[in-house]
Amino acid sequence: MLMFEVIFLGTSSSAPTVTRGLAGHVILHRHYRFLLDCGEGTQRQILRSGLGFKRLDTVLLTHGHLDHILGLGGLVSTLARWENLDHIDIYGGRATLGRVSDLLFKVVFAGHRPPIDISLHPLEPGDVVCADEKFSLTAFEVSHRGPGNLGYLFEEKPHRPFLAERAAELGVPFGPERARLVRGEAVALADGRVVTPDDVLGETQHGTKYVHIGDVGRTDNLLEIVRGADALVMESTYLEEEGQMAAEFGHMTATRAAALARDAGVQHLILTHLSRRYSEREIRTEARATFANTHVARDLDHYQITREGVVRVKKEEG
Repeated sequence: MLMFEVIFLGTSSSAPTVTRGLAGHVILHRHYRFLLDCGEGTQRQILRSGLGFKRLDTVLLTHGHLDHILGLGGLVSTLARWENLDHIDIYGGRATLGRVSDLLFKVVFAGHRPPIDISLHPLEPGDVVCADEKFSLTAFEVSHRGPGNLGYLFEEKPHRPFLAERAAELGVPFGPERARLVRGEAVALADGRVVTPDDVLGETQHGTKYVHIGDVGRTDNLLEIVRGADALVMESTYLEEEGQMAAEFGHMTATRAAALARDAGVQHLILTHLSRRYSEREIRTEARATFANTHVARDLDHYQITREGVVRVKKEEG
C-alpha cells in the first residue's frame, strides 16, 4: 500500500516552548524525503526523531518568516561538513529564497565557497516540484503576510489495480508479461491467446492526497485545492475568540481551519503551529465542534496517510 508519512519536528508558532519547537516537518513517500520548513532547532529534532540526515537533500519552504527558515543555517552547515552530501535543493517563493540566500551566503558561508552545492529553486503557484509515474508534488498560492507564500500538494496519481486472481485464471505467467499488462500493453500467451490490460486491471482508483499549508490568513481561495484530501495539515495559531487578531496577523483559528476541512470534504485535519497562549485541549475542542476528525500534532508525532485513513504511529518508549 502506497502512503505518505509526516513527522512533525516542531509544532509551535513564533517562538519555541518547553514542549514544542519551531516549524519543521519531514514528509516521506517511497524513496523520497522532503524537509518542509526549517525553524530554529530543526536539526536537533531530526536527531531526536531517529530519522537522521541521510538523503535529506530537498527542502520545501512555505514562506520566509524566521520561525520557518532560521534553522537552515545550522542544518546546511552540518550537512555540508559531516553528512557527505554533495548538494541540497531548496524550493520556495522568490522573496523567501532571497532571505535564505542572505542567511546562507552572507552569514553561514560568508567569505568562502560553500563545501556543498546549494541550489535555490524559485517557485510560482502551480509549479510542479517533482513528479514520477506514481505521484506529483505541486506548489500552490497561500495568503499570508508578504509575497510568495506557498502550500504543497502531495498526490498519488490514479491507478488501476492489477487483478492477480483474474490473471491467474487467464493463464498469464509471472514475469514480464504481467509487467507489460500493468504498463498498459497487450500480451500474447504461449497458446496464441491475446490478453489485454482491460482483462486484468480493475476500476481506476484515486491515489492518496495530502495537502500541507503553513501560515495562512484566508481559506476561501483554498477550497478546490484542498477538496477531497485524505489529510490536511495546517496552522491553528488562534482560537476564534481572538479571530480579529488572527485576521490582522494573517493567521488561522481552529474554527476556521476546521470549517475549511468540513467544506472541502477532507477526511482528516491535523493542526499545528500552536500559540503558547492556548492548551492543546482548547484547540482540539474548538476544532472538533466543527470537524470531528481533527488531530492536534505534538512534536515528533508520526502520521501515516493513506486512502484508508490516517494513523498516528506510536513512539517506542525510551
